[in-house]
This record gives sequence, structure tokens and C-alpha cells, in this order.
Amino acid sequence: MTTGTSRPPIDTGRPHPARVYDFLLGGKDNYPVDQAVAEHLPAEARAGAFQQRAFMHRATAWLAGEGVDQFLDIGTGIPTAPNLHQIAQGIVPSARVVYCDNDPIVLRHAEALLISSPEGATDYVHADVREPGTIIEAAHEVLDFGRPVALSLLGLLHFLPDAEDPYGIVRTLTATLAPGSYVALSQGASDVNPEGGEQGTEEYGKGGIQLALRTRAEFGRFFEGLGLVEPGLVTAPEWFRSAPAPKPEFSGMYVGVARVR
Repeated sequence: MTTGTSRPPIDTGRPHPARVYDFLLGGKDNYPVDQAVAEHLPAEARAGAFQQRAFMHRATAWLAGEGVDQFLDIGTGIPTAPNLHQIAQGIVPSARVVYCDNDPIVLRHAEALLISSPEGATDYVHADVREPGTIIEAAHEVLDFGRPVALSLLGLLHFLPDAEDPYGIVRTLTATLAPGSYVALSQGASDVNPEGGEQGTEEYGKGGIQLALRTRAEFGRFFEGLGLVEPGLVTAPEWFRSAPAPKPEFSGMYVGVARVR
């Protein structure tokens, strides 16, 4: 899907959440404006980035182990190995994966996301989550929405304020999924460390990025009408480990996986 896609210019004068996240993970595909935001975030922000990445790894492996062979990942971010398709196709070689992001720098790196197993397929859609219909239409070229699809929106919902109708966006996306599909979501918490949350909101705001942290109950609204799988709505380190963590790990990131009925 990247064929013929125009390459929009990268705005190096304004921070972007995907590049701030890249910096938090120790990546190099970011700019001083992104670094300035990241360096003033509370310490838990960096831990949260790694925790969320680890959750993606575990959730993808679990979904593939359940037999899911189609994935739609919205808010992909800058490629960081192992990427979702590498995990999924390592378990189900025939898995088909569509990535989506709106940051031009992710588009520039899309080639790294398009290396597929011979049996499977990967593709990339350059689009904004605020236009879910556009994403679904494009993803139809690779994914069969008559069969189960695993939809993931990780590290994205807390950049969608209520005024942009994030609940409606998630409902629109999940409405296109066949029964037996799954939805994996994450959300920055406002009720775990309120002081740190306020600091993060302020620092992102200085860069012109709205941060919409939510309570556990508010996060739970995204799963209305879906069937949560164990262990339910928890912080990222608590979600389905093959072995218990050696000690409790603080996290300001809620996560959950649910099945479409």
C-alpha cells in the first residue's frame, strides 16, 4: 500500500508522539524537539514505554497461539525489533499483518515492516486513526474481515482527547470485526500517580501534544460490548506472564485484551 504513496515532509520543528516514544525506548529516529519533551517526562514514562512494548510482545504471541492469523496494528510507531509481524509469523508463518500510522517518519521506515515470511504478508497504511473508515477500506486489500482479526491500538488512546471521540473511533473499528476477533488496547492512567500524570500532561502540552490520561473505569468503557479475557483490565506488567514477575512492578499504563462476540 505504500506504492505510489506521497512522502509528506517530516516536521522537525514540532514533537510527535511516535518519535517521543522512540526516544524513550532508546531509539535514534527522533529529533531535539522530541527529546526535549521526553527528557522532562516523569521517570515512569520511560518504564511505561518498555512495559507497553513488552505487553505487545506477550499479547501478540498469545493471540497467535490462539490461532489468530490476521492483525491490524494502528499507531504502529517507528519499527523496533522484534516487530509485531515477526512475533506473529514466528508462531503462525501464514499470518497477515497490516500496520497503520500517520507519522511521515514511520512511512519512511515502512520497508522494515514489510519483510514478511514467505507464507504470510505484511503491509502498511499511512493514515490517521481519526479516519477509521479509510483504514478499514485500505486494510481490506490484505485482510479478510469475514474472518477473525486482532486489532491493536497501543500507546495511542491517551493521545486522543474526549473531544475527538476516541470511544466512537474504537466502536467504529470493532464493528467491522467478525466474531472471534480480538482487540488489544493500552491507556496511560490518570489514577495511578496523579502528580506524575499532571507532569506528563504539562510537558506534552508544551510541545503542542494533548495527553488524555484516563482512570481504570474510563479505560474500561473502550471494551463495552466485548468479552475481556483474563486477567482483565490490569497494568501492563500484570498482563498474562508465563511466569510471575520476581517482584511487583510499578506501572502507569493500563492494558486489556477482549474478544469480539
